[in-house]
Amino acid sequence: MSNRINGSGLFPAMAKPTYLYTFATHETELELCRMELRALFGHEPDGADWLESDTWIDPDRSPFVTACVEVIAADSSIERLAERAAGIPLNGGTFKVIALQAGNHQSYEELRAMERIVGGSMKGRADMKTPEHRFGLLSVQGGWKLGLLHLPRRAWHQHKQKPQNYSTGLTSRLARALVNIAAPDPRAKLLDPCCGMGNVLIEALSMGIRCEGCDINPLAVRGARVNLAHYGYDDSIVAIRDMNTLEGHFETAVLDLPYNVCSVFPEEDQRRMLNSLRRLADRAVIVSTEPLAEQLEQAGWQVLSSCTTRKGTFERSIWLCE
Repeated sequence: MSNRINGSGLFPAMAKPTYLYTFATHETELELCRMELRALFGHEPDGADWLESDTWIDPDRSPFVTACVEVIAADSSIERLAERAAGIPLNGGTFKVIALQAGNHQSYEELRAMERIVGGSMKGRADMKTPEHRFGLLSVQGGWKLGLLHLPRRAWHQHKQKPQNYSTGLTSRLARALVNIAAPDPRAKLLDPCCGMGNVLIEALSMGIRCEGCDINPLAVRGARVNLAHYGYDDSIVAIRDMNTLEGHFETAVLDLPYNVCSVFPEEDQRRMLNSLRRLADRAVIVSTEPLAEQLEQAGWQVLSSCTTRKGTFERSIWLCE
């Protein structure tokens, strides 16, 4: 567990720092969002759009997390919270208080009023444009919490514009969520045995996760190498290979099973690939456009959780297995 507040040296030591994460998603990805949050934090969200944890996760890692408040002070009353905020040692630095629209939802006018109450008590100079310190203010479960505000940088959005892609491929948003579900511990080495254009590999690498990929289709491998090199990643981690002939072992994997919008992927091939994956990895996220429950059980996989996600009329089922 990372103690972000104690590490900064700006605030008094806290025995058990906590973090409040806010998140947002379209209804078509709600199940996926909750599945990712469970994988990253080990429990269900506390509310419809927020989650509290003693675990630090960079908010940029998740495509759904919109902010993280590193809690410094909490109180049931906004006035008493403002009194606590007055004791934050800003040492003359500039600051900005931002009330987040999550938890116990208030109107725009109410949120601005809360910002003025808390900000007006702080010993520093308010700067709305380029403050040295940003503070997040959040109302949850009838009380108020204040802390350092961490916002996602979203540099991975540039991955949407890959040189090589295809219309039914995984989006960078979906690929990023799948990597987080498969590898909540970034020290795990990940395998993508049907890597296509390398979308999963690019998201894994951007989060510092070691990975390898392969595909039986030479055109896909060529496209993946172009995409990896475009973003400055090592394109030699991809090879033209049939996953059923692969050797070695990985802590985790993401398998997006092949599909064709005009035909059904043979069940015999599905079984062979799932058996091979069971040999290759301890944990896996498996994506399919067809039902797989029986095949997963036959291959010896235990389903920990599952969900569906939609893009227009195109629906994918996702299983987390061990």
